[in-house]
Amino acid sequence: MHFPVYKAGIIRYNIKRYAQAQAAARVCPQSGCQADFCFGKVFWNMLQFEELKRELHDKQAALDELKDALGLERLREEVEMLENKAAEPGFWDNMEAAQKVLQRTAALKQKDETYVKLCARAEDALALVEMGDEAEDLSLLPEAQAEIEAIANEIETMRLTTLLTGEYDSKNAILTFHAGSGGTEAQDWAEMLFRMYNRWAERHGFKVTTLDYLDGDEAGLKSASVLVEGENAYGFLKSEAGVHRLVRVSPFDSAGRRHTSFSSLEVMPEIDEDLSVEINPDDIKMEVYRASGAGGQKVNKTSSAVRLIHIPTGIVVSCQVERSQYQNRDVAMKMLISKLVEIKEREHLEKISDIKGEQKEITWGSQIRSYVFMPYTLAKDHRTGCEKGNINAVMDGEIDEFITAYLKALSQGTLGENIE
Repeated sequence: MHFPVYKAGIIRYNIKRYAQAQAAARVCPQSGCQADFCFGKVFWNMLQFEELKRELHDKQAALDELKDALGLERLREEVEMLENKAAEPGFWDNMEAAQKVLQRTAALKQKDETYVKLCARAEDALALVEMGDEAEDLSLLPEAQAEIEAIANEIETMRLTTLLTGEYDSKNAILTFHAGSGGTEAQDWAEMLFRMYNRWAERHGFKVTTLDYLDGDEAGLKSASVLVEGENAYGFLKSEAGVHRLVRVSPFDSAGRRHTSFSSLEVMPEIDEDLSVEINPDDIKMEVYRASGAGGQKVNKTSSAVRLIHIPTGIVVSCQVERSQYQNRDVAMKMLISKLVEIKEREHLEKISDIKGEQKEITWGSQIRSYVFMPYTLAKDHRTGCEKGNINAVMDGEIDEFITAYLKALSQGTLGENIE
């Protein structure tokens, strides 16, 4: 019996698999029977698995670059130094300093462990692809593809942290919300932003503490301040500082008309008290008032809330989260120092006394981002051009795309204003 051989050409580098494909391509002309082994199917399987291997090879190269960018060798040396410091006698004599050392150690270890786990995931994904390729099991393709995509996203997230090279990027962040003109509609919008950033912080495992909250006249809030605690909180959230614009059909308008509202967000790093900042005590005016609460027994009967006014700049900070006036004054002073230092760094000024109390007006033309609910749904950043159509997801804290676009544009020097 004669079996002619139909050659398909060399398709890849695996000689063994090519020989199998050649043998499987034989067909008997007398009986017309064909082997169960389908050459076209094998060829397609081989191509798909080979493509996944190529992607994983690229991811491994990206991981090697990421290791250098993260400075893992220096990081591990710092961890060893901090652990030795924690083992020294008298380490706990200064509780506050000891806590900072432990927090720094934990943050560095977490970064190292995240990278190590990511490398292990890449190795496991490669083993999965090779197993599927060897067994010619196409059912493993979706799982392998999903895992490779997840690894790529994780690499991108870690790469973003390498862009946070500012002096205060690793610090906690203090967010201050202000409702613009527009009464209840603007105050409701400020509260929506307040919730959005709280949800974002929760998604990333950051701790959020409300420092000050002033209720709106009928709904929403007039102003509020929160402390976001976590590694690189300021580095990520600094991109959100500015005026935010809302377009929607107002629920407070009985005629159902479309309204445009504005609210602003200030973002500043939480600065350590030991930072050398010269502030003349005579430049600070302190006011006390009763802290607002949820009603009933939670309403403060004493004037424990504190408001500090920096007279030269007109900057105002408030705190009512602590029980005593003394504690609230300490927190408010830290907020004031953080605000002054943030402005000093931004304006490249040498002395705090040089800072001018100039603030952008919370109105049209100064917005960094627009959130449109009507007649279509869209959130658009006017500095980067980044857009997202799922406005409900955005308001639920899914704003990583905007932060990523900002940090990339900032690092590349392509950050623009009012991109339309």
